[in-house]
Amino acid sequence: MNSTIILELLAKAEAAYAGSNYKEAQRIAELVLFEYTSLQSTVDTDNANNILTYRTRALLVLTEALFQRGVANQALGHGNEAAALAEKIGNKEFHAKALNLIANSYWSLSNYPEALNFLTQSLLLNQEIGSERGMAVCLGNIGNIYQQLGDYSRALEYLQKALSINERINRTAGIAIVLGNIGIVYSFFGDTEKALEYYQRTLQLNDQNNTYTIANTYGNIAALYADGKFANVNLASEYYHKAIELFEKIENKAGVARNLGNIAVLYGSMQDYSTSLEYLYQALAINEEIGRKDGVAQNIGNIGATYAKPDFEGYDAIKAEEYLLKAIGILEDKGSKLNQYELLKVYSDLLVRSDRKAEAYDYFKKFHDLKEAVQTEEATKQAQLMEHRRKIEESERDRQVKLARFQEQEKILHNILPSQIADRMIDGEKTIADSYEHVSVFFSDIVGFTKLSQRVSAEELVGMLNGIFTQFDQLARKHGLEKIKTIGDAYMAVCGAPIQVDNHAERTALFALDVAELMNNYQTNTGDKVMIRIGLHSGGVVAGIIGENKFAYDLWGDAVNTASRMESHGEAGKIHVSEEFLKKLLMVNGEWLMEEADDFSSFTINHLPLTIIPRGEMDIKGKGMMKTYFLEKQNNYSDQ
Repeated sequence: MNSTIILELLAKAEAAYAGSNYKEAQRIAELVLFEYTSLQSTVDTDNANNILTYRTRALLVLTEALFQRGVANQALGHGNEAAALAEKIGNKEFHAKALNLIANSYWSLSNYPEALNFLTQSLLLNQEIGSERGMAVCLGNIGNIYQQLGDYSRALEYLQKALSINERINRTAGIAIVLGNIGIVYSFFGDTEKALEYYQRTLQLNDQNNTYTIANTYGNIAALYADGKFANVNLASEYYHKAIELFEKIENKAGVARNLGNIAVLYGSMQDYSTSLEYLYQALAINEEIGRKDGVAQNIGNIGATYAKPDFEGYDAIKAEEYLLKAIGILEDKGSKLNQYELLKVYSDLLVRSDRKAEAYDYFKKFHDLKEAVQTEEATKQAQLMEHRRKIEESERDRQVKLARFQEQEKILHNILPSQIADRMIDGEKTIADSYEHVSVFFSDIVGFTKLSQRVSAEELVGMLNGIFTQFDQLARKHGLEKIKTIGDAYMAVCGAPIQVDNHAERTALFALDVAELMNNYQTNTGDKVMIRIGLHSGGVVAGIIGENKFAYDLWGDAVNTASRMESHGEAGKIHVSEEFLKKLLMVNGEWLMEEADDFSSFTINHLPLTIIPRGEMDIKGKGMMKTYFLEKQNNYSDQ
């Protein structure tokens, strides 16, 4: 089996899981893992990491499928292997998912401190990689654990956080699951109407592919009708059977057994002990088949407790003792003290009724001692949970701080770099270097700046430059130019990069005219006139990011050098341009606005507010003889 077939199988396994066909997902994932050894032996070192990735994906699907089928112990082992492999190959997304699945397994096994421990790790990893979906799943699961522990306000807090994220990313399946879990919390609050409202919203959001969630919701609705304000035995039984039907459809035997056990409790509460026993025996057979020992112990214990009911016409002390002792033995092996001490009390009462008082006293003492141990352990567990909750709260604070810092860094990047370049850096692009064939470059420099700087204070000088360049920035935004940098009193901008535009020369000319007009009317606080030289040229450039810490977006190429030469060889208060710039300026819709000539007089362009004045040929340092021109604002121009 080659890599292509493996990838196809993995896609099928993941699709089967998404369609709630957990048995098929498990089968295909196990097939991939079976073929893994032969595939591993045929690949070279370069592809070894890919093969490990395939195994990790298969383990994740298998873990999920086993968990959904109610086999938490098996799921836990595969989840641990998936986490170890994901960490080895450096895939943080897979690692976070595996940690969450491990937490689910511990949660299913009622080991809430360990579940919270792994959820905390998963949450931190998801925060690190910015996975909002992963964060929503973790927060929702943390809320579910606090619900199991009776900390309902804390449960709602985390579930609301999960709901908010799911709504923001428009994850319908996640919204439905969280709404259902919020309904469970309200049911424990005793707010039956609110709980039912949330369950109904869950059903409305789910499509038929989310069979597991729908089945769970039916079971939750049944529990509402089984007791309390809305008590309705017929409706409770109807919804339990709906849940069983769906769990059977997806072959989730644990779900079937759980709901059969709940129906048994329903009939037991009505003192219909015979019907209750029928359902308990059905649930027991399934739990024994799938090896779910906690379910087996619960079923056997309830069977024993039923036979021990004095008002049951089938009361049978011998059967009651047999089942109760068997359940107690299983719970002892599992170390499950909570359910064990409850059954010890039932068995002690049975012995009293059987006039075996000495034995009854021994078991009552076991019950008493175990209850005290459970209460002590519960206090320890609560202390552990408080510590885990503190860690979760700290991680949330850290996440908020990191987010605030990231947003501030993002804001700074957008302030110092073009927004498109900043976005590329934020998205993780390491090397940014682009070529642009057609741009126009603007250079300006203040005339006599050195002498001016000697006549004013440092504060006045910086304030003056800041005021001038801030207005330049505003004009650049108006005309669609990108400021590249300022060096002392020099200002550089470009049009056509990083956003390419066809009329870059026209935009740059209009910008230069506005800048020239601004500076022709500018005076310092002391009444000094400030003049600038402006140079423009069109051509090709290379643009990119330089630096690792203090980033700068810069341009390189002959077009940059020539624009700088146009500025340095220009005159105060004037816009000096190259022939190449003029040609770009005079090209409109692919048509020249004038015929090329060696010499021509000053002329105006009807669609632009400027006059072109030939300067003739001149020797430009580093370039040789060049034809250059001055641009001036056209008098009495009207765009009407």
